[in-house]
Amino acid sequence: MNNFNTAKGVIGILTGGGDVPGLNPAIRAVTIRALREGYRVIGLRRGWAGLIDIIREKDYDNSDNFQPLSEELVNRAGRTGGTFLHTSRTNPSQVKKSHVPAHLAGTYQAEKNDLTPEVLKNLEWLGIDYLIPIGGDDTLSYAVRLYQEGVKVVAIPKTMDNDVPGTDYCVGFSTCVTRTIQMANSLRTTAGSHERFLVLEVFGRYAGFTAMLPTMAGAANRCVIPEHKFNIERLTELLVADRGKNPSRYSVVLVSEGAMFEGGEMIFEKETTDAFGHKKLGGIGDLVSEKLQEISPRYNNGMLVHVINQKLGYLVRGGDPDAIDSIVPMAYGNLALDLILSRVHGRLVVLKNGRYDDMPIEVVTASKKVVNVKEHYNIDRLRPHYKSFETKPLFIMTSDFS
Repeated sequence: MNNFNTAKGVIGILTGGGDVPGLNPAIRAVTIRALREGYRVIGLRRGWAGLIDIIREKDYDNSDNFQPLSEELVNRAGRTGGTFLHTSRTNPSQVKKSHVPAHLAGTYQAEKNDLTPEVLKNLEWLGIDYLIPIGGDDTLSYAVRLYQEGVKVVAIPKTMDNDVPGTDYCVGFSTCVTRTIQMANSLRTTAGSHERFLVLEVFGRYAGFTAMLPTMAGAANRCVIPEHKFNIERLTELLVADRGKNPSRYSVVLVSEGAMFEGGEMIFEKETTDAFGHKKLGGIGDLVSEKLQEISPRYNNGMLVHVINQKLGYLVRGGDPDAIDSIVPMAYGNLALDLILSRVHGRLVVLKNGRYDDMPIEVVTASKKVVNVKEHYNIDRLRPHYKSFETKPLFIMTSDFS
């Protein structure tokens, strides 16, 4: 047993999956409130990886795997983007033989290994009473597993895709939308100067929220999303028409990375998978651009329309958080502490219909959160549609799970 125990208790916090702006503010909120309530706080480094790499020896240097958190440390980091605790896509229940830590290699020799017993021992060795993981559905699906194993877990939803079930909002989404709108508007000058189509590929493996909201806000004429396979002929026809109506002679489409051609499947950059079984997406923006240019003469009096093709990628997840991704993580962190102070666990802190709340953590694995195509997406016009904004939440499209 490590020497982190105090009379009040020890809280562990980690960040997993992709980085987003807002993680450091969440860590700051949890730490400052917890310290002032009399808890010790341990930052677990590199997501779930830190919890499988620990060597349970009193004098061993585990500084790469965890660190005590102080108010001074989190105040300094809390204004910045990314996560100072670092992150990984490690899944302790599915660790490849080649990725098993050296000190465990003699015990775990299967091609895929469940290292959950080691995670549980390490949590006990650290004296962690409550665990606060911050992540998307992959990271939090393993948090559900730990909760089922008896760990006291309170989870915070994070992903720029905004697709964690049970909550209308995930940390990182607002900054992603803000960056997408800014970059689309910046690239308009080039698209207009050369009278071209502007194709912007954005994040969104299974859910198209990061393409829908900027389009609804006027950043693009059209968007194609994973929830509906699109017809490239129809997209070309629409973009040619949009271009013709624009005095600057250009049009814009946002392409979710998980979007699929009618009759096709997702486009992958490579066939290898991460620890959660996901292949790396990449290339749909390139293919859409190629096809648009090829087909454009059919709808443009025989004349070719050239394309500016830009993958926004990590540019929308880098840098400082915007106002919403500074405020919501602060509230989520304090919500997590409210639950812990009430000795409540097994919960996911959420925003539902504009109000902060919490739900059973099992909601993360009980459903999928995707765009409701019937309600929000016009499959003929290939763009968002809506009938009324009355009583809608801030970001319009909600989680259907309640």
